[in-house]
Amino acid sequence: MTDQPLTPAPEQWQRLAAARQAYTDTVGPYYDETLQEVTRRACTSGSIGKADIGALLMWKQLRADTPWAAELMALADTDVRRATAAATTAARDTTLSLCAGAQAGRAALAHLPGFRTGDALASAVLTAAAPDRMAIYDRRAHSGLHTLGIALSHAPGRYSRYIEAIDQLLATAPAPIHTWAPRDVDTALYWMTA
Repeated sequence: MTDQPLTPAPEQWQRLAAARQAYTDTVGPYYDETLQEVTRRACTSGSIGKADIGALLMWKQLRADTPWAAELMALADTDVRRATAAATTAARDTTLSLCAGAQAGRAALAHLPGFRTGDALASAVLTAAAPDRMAIYDRRAHSGLHTLGIALSHAPGRYSRYIEAIDQLLATAPAPIHTWAPRDVDTALYWMTA
């Protein structure tokens, strides 16, 4: 990203806060139940299996009728869990910055089918693994950053740069935004372009 702190104008902070509130008011308390259930299981097991990845696919409203989904299903769940356990460990590692944890977690998933390109599903897995440190990435959240005047390229390493941008936003945010989790920021960014 940049060594310069991200400092949106006061009206942009207000727009971000309003978007977060609108998201909460609109989607209701049950929308994230699937993500929360996967998070509970990941907290207990330290990994995420194929069944939970399937649940996250439904929650993210991604297509599962693709060649990569068949490839993933052909892998042993123990192999999938080995990769997601490494990603979970990295994402939860508080000795790493959020950006470094995101980068290491994303790298641990990169060899799995469905995780080689794009960050939507990988970000859901990492957020389920470390909900207080990671955030969901999608094109609407990406557009929300752009709305705030924050450029994010599509070059490799995008997810870690996305998390870095969120971390920088939270570091400079006014109250009450500075107390938000990264997931709160991603829902606000997502809703800004709704």
